[in-house]
Parts: sequence; C-alpha cells; structure tokens
Amino acid sequence: MDLDIRRAVLHNLSGNSKTQLQETIVDAIKDGEEKMLPGLGVLMEVIWNKSDPSFRDQMLTRLEQGV
Repeated sequence: MDLDIRRAVLHNLSGNSKTQLQETIVDAIKDGEEKMLPGLGVLMEVIWNKSDPSFRDQMLTRLEQGV
C-alpha cells in the first residue's frame, strides 16, 4: 500500500484556524497514540521549513533540554 502521509495530513488540516490546529496538536499529545506521531512529524516539518535560523535554534535548544 502506497500512502503519502504528508499529503494526507496537510490535506486534512488545510484551512484550519490556529485554534483548530492547536486542538489537533493538544489532542494528539494528550491521547499519546503512536498512530498520531507521523502527523505530528509532518507538522514539525512544516514549522521547521517556515522558520528562520534563530527560531530553529530555539526549537533545538528546547528539544535538547526536553530529551
């Protein structure tokens, strides 16, 4: 089965408001289901690609502290 997770996640979230996106992220984290991890990874990729080097460094610092 050929599944394009990136395209599916972006299609499902297309047009969502900030509030809706926040609810999606919070629910995915709260539920702790493994099946949500690829979707969160796609969102992380979007954030990374839209961020400047300074913000990327902040994210990496927080990740380093969190893991």
